[in-house]
Amino acid sequence: MAAKILIVTGDAAESLEVLYPYQRLREEGYDVHVAAPARKKLRFVVHDFEPGFDTYTEKPGYTWPADLAFSEVEPGQYAALVIPGGRAPEYLRNDPELRKILKSFFDSDKPVAQICHGPLLTAAIGGLSGRTVTAYPALELDMQASGATFRDAEVVVDGTLVSARAWPDHSGWMREFLTVLRAKAPAT
Repeated sequence: MAAKILIVTGDAAESLEVLYPYQRLREEGYDVHVAAPARKKLRFVVHDFEPGFDTYTEKPGYTWPADLAFSEVEPGQYAALVIPGGRAPEYLRNDPELRKILKSFFDSDKPVAQICHGPLLTAAIGGLSGRTVTAYPALELDMQASGATFRDAEVVVDGTLVSARAWPDHSGWMREFLTVLRAKAPAT
């Protein structure tokens, strides 16, 4: 039986940051589930960089069904966790069910991959204190306020925590996450 990986997300998550790890981990042989505040069709967004804008732009992206509501997740059934970015983490960090899930993964030292604004979730449970991470560069002060050392790098590995800045860093992010994952929780 394949090891299970949990992706936690919601509406306004960055499309690529959900779907790339979903497909890459399935390709590797893992059983991947998407959890959100409720079982429903999620509406993702596309963040892109355009000349003349001081920050990224946002457009409607793909839709995708959530397999589980956060209240249905049994963290002990999962070998690892993926936390995509986008705007979803801004409101998801207030969800008490999600905070319980996150805490369980960190308390068990299971592999966690986070990207872009995803570290806002791990910061909300105190999971970044004393760690070295990267995130979307605009979050540098948030990461420092959470007790983390911020590095502006494609990918940062701190034990079982693997972080990346944004979707342009996917290949390095998944390469390093799979290295951690294969050591801690092989696909089969």
